[in-house]
Amino acid sequence: MQLTVNGHTVDVPIHVTTIGLLLDHLQLNKELAIVELNRVILQKDERDEATIQPDDYIEIVQFVGGG
Repeated sequence: MQLTVNGHTVDVPIHVTTIGLLLDHLQLNKELAIVELNRVILQKDERDEATIQPDDYIEIVQFVGGG
């Protein structure tokens, strides 16, 4: 399935059907990520139920600490 993630076309396996599974697939820390699905910001508790479809537009911002 093709999705647009942060402005880039990304192919993901067919079993990646939710935002939560997408974050797992991309190996991103769910606690540090902010996700927008088709221009709607998702709450953390919505990610495992927010389904994704081909051609969805997803923005992911992940906070990184350092100093």
